Amino acid sequence: MIPPHPAELPVVLVDDEEALLHYYRLLLQNAGIRHLETLSDPRLLLDLIGRRGAAALVLDLAMPHIGGLQLLKEMTEQYPEIPVIVVTATRNTDTAVACMRGGAFDYLVKPAEASRFVATVKHAIELRALRRDFGELKRQLLTGELEHPQAFASIITANRSMHALFQYIETVALSPEPVLITGETGVGKELLAASVHRLSGRPGRFVPLNAAGLDDNLFSDTLFGHVRGAFTGAAQAREGLVSQAAGGTLFLDEIGDLEVPSQVKLLRLLQEQAYYPLGADVQRRGNIRLVCATHRDLSAAMASGAFRQDLYYRLSVHQVRVPPLRERKDDIPLLTAHFLEQAAARLGREPPRVPEALQALLGAYHFPGNVRELRAMVMDAAAAHRGGTLLALDRFKNAMQRTVVRSATASTGPLLLPEGRLPTLAQAEEQLIREALRRAGDNQGVAAILLGISRTALNRRLAKLRGPGGPPGGD
Repeated sequence: MIPPHPAELPVVLVDDEEALLHYYRLLLQNAGIRHLETLSDPRLLLDLIGRRGAAALVLDLAMPHIGGLQLLKEMTEQYPEIPVIVVTATRNTDTAVACMRGGAFDYLVKPAEASRFVATVKHAIELRALRRDFGELKRQLLTGELEHPQAFASIITANRSMHALFQYIETVALSPEPVLITGETGVGKELLAASVHRLSGRPGRFVPLNAAGLDDNLFSDTLFGHVRGAFTGAAQAREGLVSQAAGGTLFLDEIGDLEVPSQVKLLRLLQEQAYYPLGADVQRRGNIRLVCATHRDLSAAMASGAFRQDLYYRLSVHQVRVPPLRERKDDIPLLTAHFLEQAAARLGREPPRVPEALQALLGAYHFPGNVRELRAMVMDAAAAHRGGTLLALDRFKNAMQRTVVRSATASTGPLLLPEGRLPTLAQAEEQLIREALRRAGDNQGVAAILLGISRTALNRRLAKLRGPGGPPGGD
């Protein structure tokens, strides 16, 4: 079993002064720490820890029945993973040294400054979380096993880098902190976000939103909702997605496209877990886990001022980079077979057999549209197929050809060449043809697609180049 995340465990406060316990509770609740347990009788502590566990322990030293130093000793022996913060009125250096040597996380003298008290408790929880995450990652790396493989059942892969990514997601899924998923368009970022939600155990819904194209007003209305009469045409109140995702996960796709004013509002929601619906003057609480995704380079966006640094660092506590399909080509046969089965089921047919020539073609292609592009190709070919082996290679080739032509038309950057003497056009053409044939495994049809020319045009060029030192003819 994956151990519970410290943010879901209580902070236990032990002091024989009830008024002080009430004060501590208010301080920590205002700081966003929801799970708290207070004890005025220190004899009940070990039983409580055994039943509930603890993210951290705040412990007074001078108490009746059993002293704080004795409790500290028993805690460090039985529960060394739980950080213990000693808070006492004793201003004695020897006592402080004894506590720290006895395993205390920190030592505060009463009356502890409110901001330092809260910061110390938060730091203790964060340290406990880091220790837990490190231990879980170490366990998974040693065993190579997933604790909950069913959470990733919708993602078709046998790739080792994807398996390692799943292991990391299992480790951080229970954390309440945001997850930032990056990767090219079409790699399956929303599927991974849904896996994070399934593993989190949160009882609320998984609510997705594509933020691309939303101006600030539409973003605010969609996320936070509005009250009746908030603006012209607002005849009825509207519930926002934050409210719909209460107790669950809000997934914001294409977060890199958000306008700066919207970024400020999202940052406030993350920091305070609170928001105002449009037109409202009463703040509402937002108990959500936020998962975001983008295909953009947020580092470049921050450098240009298009994306706020404070929001980036708040969103990227846990980061997941999804590799493009060209970096996990061992998944292409699996995905092709999966999509063919899907298409056949929808069309009421038997799944066709996949010829080796198609596998070679797909393996040499770079798939700028990733899994989404492969799915579109397979669905189109399956619809045109009529029994037996899938022979619609031309449909795949034509789709690839169109993509290559669009990419070449859209490209405005210079061809990167090393400094020095430029090759002649004839030399450059020969090098390109050789490289295309190498990548295509000497399959001329595939090489022609990679070069963005027809098979006939490639044959003419090969005929000119054949001879001593010419490139191989291929099949």
